[in-house]
Amino acid sequence: MTAYVIDGKEASARLKDGVAKAVAQLKEKHGIEPGLATVLVGEDPASQVYVRNKQKTAVALGMKSFQHDLPATTSEEDLLALVRKLNAAPEVHGILVQLPVPKHIDAFKVITTTAVAKDVDGLHPESAGRLVAGGDALVSCTPMGCIMLAKDVLGDLTGKHAVVVGRSNLVGKPVAHLLLNENCTVTIAHSRTRDLAAICRSADILVAAVGRPEMIRGDWIKPGACVIDVGINRVPTPDGKGRLVGDVNYAEASQVAAAITPVPGGVGPMTIACLMVNTLKAACAQNGITDVEIPQKLPAKTAV
Repeated sequence: MTAYVIDGKEASARLKDGVAKAVAQLKEKHGIEPGLATVLVGEDPASQVYVRNKQKTAVALGMKSFQHDLPATTSEEDLLALVRKLNAAPEVHGILVQLPVPKHIDAFKVITTTAVAKDVDGLHPESAGRLVAGGDALVSCTPMGCIMLAKDVLGDLTGKHAVVVGRSNLVGKPVAHLLLNENCTVTIAHSRTRDLAAICRSADILVAAVGRPEMIRGDWIKPGACVIDVGINRVPTPDGKGRLVGDVNYAEASQVAAAITPVPGGVGPMTIACLMVNTLKAACAQNGITDVEIPQKLPAKTAV
């Protein structure tokens, strides 16, 4: 058996199409154009690529993009002042400060200074608290994308055993709560879990977000499971360029699982698409708008 490959690029294209239609609806009905402000401190090449892709996508979907590129020497005080300025700007509905920030800046201060209503990264403690309490919240984009992909393949997730390998605030914890909201039975495991292989083997849905290249082997996968690989790790190659791999050994796991996300091209594209969903949702919420159809799941595939 070879697993069905969950195409994140194709899925994200469907979601972005849904967002673009909703943005057009918001403009037509209310004359509001969602605005996303990105803040990049320093010149990390990977962060530059991520931010540029977010900006391009926002513009392509009909949103406004406000770009703030700051030198690595920017003080914490100056960065927080910019965030407060963006909090107060009515044309800005979503704020994303690209992480990591330079070591002299306290990332938690940046996160907590960002207005909750504009926290499109879903990292503010109040956003996380609302998620845990079952309230309406802007949810971290990568976990949201994971759930959308799983539901697109499996449909109703009720009663399934989901194992999340990883406990980060960015992915592991929020994706576990989202799975609980879908009526899954959820186990959170991590690199120090005893007999991790056996626990992974019990999963109907396995979400790998531990940050260790190809740590999860094929014989750790339950036959027929759905595997969502959030990991993105660069490993060395003889030519010196390196290659990207996930936290799951794809070659092995794809012979056991029923469905699996590749790396790259799986969860990654969905993260940016979900950021656009959050920006649209924030724009509507800030203006008290309830008659715009914000995509809550992946639109159905168009029949060929």
